Amino acid sequence: MTDNITAGSPASDTSLPGDGYVGDPAVRAEWDNRYADRQQLWSGRPNGALVAEVAGLTPGRVLDVGCGEGADAVWLARGGWDVTALEVSGVALERAAGHARDAGVAVRWVHAALTEAALPPASFDLVSAQYPALLRTPDAAAERALLAAVAPGGVLLLVHHAGMDTQQAHDSGFDPADYVWPSMVAALLTDDWKAEVNEQRPRVSPDGGAGAHHTDDLVLRARRLR
Repeated sequence: MTDNITAGSPASDTSLPGDGYVGDPAVRAEWDNRYADRQQLWSGRPNGALVAEVAGLTPGRVLDVGCGEGADAVWLARGGWDVTALEVSGVALERAAGHARDAGVAVRWVHAALTEAALPPASFDLVSAQYPALLRTPDAAAERALLAAVAPGGVLLLVHHAGMDTQQAHDSGFDPADYVWPSMVAALLTDDWKAEVNEQRPRVSPDGGAGAHHTDDLVLRARRLR
């Protein structure tokens, strides 16, 4: 997977919470190890689909799901958004908090799995999940958590790499069937939602960083009507 994973339990401003991680320790360890293997895993620039889709939106409260090293969170905060950023990896959060301090912006950092995070329901004007590694469950817990976080009138923006959902299981252990894809979230949209964008399109990718080889995105932008 590329670009990040999930998290829960806010700290104030640019400081990090204590070691209050809520979620599967094995998932945290996996991603801590992945980040620790490199000084910098991602490009350090905001994701192109986010930049394109946020243009024209009035800044409000945003939830950045799977914030990684914080490039999207910092960019959103600089744009006037009130940012809450979730991540399972403590290593990534330390880096993200450092980038926010360097940029002089405030972000609430949340260290937990999305499905374990005690997030206030229906309270975010934008929920952004850029290439998240959300594990699939029989009760669609992650999909429902994404939708539940969006305030009436707000937007869910879910972006993933096109073609990954149809790949065969890898020898490395990656199996697409284990993860949530935009089509699964789109299938849960009711009359309370309007899908404003649901398409595959060329990826506007930041230079460098893991995942730079992917060429196309799946983009789901859905607005909660009520």
